Amino acid sequence: MDISGRGTDTSRRPFTIPRHRFSTMTHAVAIDVQELTFGYGGGPEVLRDVSFRITPSERVALLGPSGAGKSTLLLHLNALLPETLPPPSSQSPPPVTIDDLPATSEHAAEIRRRVGVLFQNPTDQLFGATVGRDVAFGPLHLDLNSDEIQARVTQALIDVKLEAFAERDTARLSLGERKRACLAGVLACRPGCLALDEPFANLDPRGRRQLRDILGDFSGTLILATHDLGLVRDLTDRVIVLDGGRLCADAATEVILGDDQLLERHGLVA
Repeated sequence: MDISGRGTDTSRRPFTIPRHRFSTMTHAVAIDVQELTFGYGGGPEVLRDVSFRITPSERVALLGPSGAGKSTLLLHLNALLPETLPPPSSQSPPPVTIDDLPATSEHAAEIRRRVGVLFQNPTDQLFGATVGRDVAFGPLHLDLNSDEIQARVTQALIDVKLEAFAERDTARLSLGERKRACLAGVLACRPGCLALDEPFANLDPRGRRQLRDILGDFSGTLILATHDLGLVRDLTDRVIVLDGGRLCADAATEVILGDDQLLERHGLVA
């Protein structure tokens, strides 16, 4: 497969899949958020004075009712809203740093190499004609040679158990397969942190189990925004609760999930 799109059309040439372990990253990522306040376009505040630190390889769940600010927070961690942050000349410390890099436009490219985001709707992230070409999109923009790009694509497909899907038309994928293909595209960039927005939404039991197992193998920093308390228990060690844009609780997973009053107060249980 000619992932560069140059030369002879070999779009139907099958991948040769080497068997080796889960994709390695440069290093797990540290995240520091201090007094982050944000509103879209001058509208009401979506996040209000949010502060927390995440150490490398921590596995953290973001819980909260719909509209709590979870998705907006994930966008900040990937420097997708850098215009909201203080300019480099400001005397105020940046509200979001990734490995001590301010999440500003100046550092956005490097931060996006370190923090990979999986959006809730795979349609927002999956646009290649075939699975292999879609997964190759990120590595193609990382100044890598063709052999390294090919190696990353094939390994990422192994990681998400889609190694037989490299030539599959993305329009023919199930929802679970689309989400795994999007995750492969993120993993192919070798981030040290995965930030996932409702990755299990609308998946059938098999799709949920497959994705849970994949995320369980990831050794970097994991930030998981979800409403699924069972998967929070399975995959994370710490929970941050957002409600109304504010951080309302931050504790070990077993502490948060064991507090029935807190869960009910913030709309986390039926």
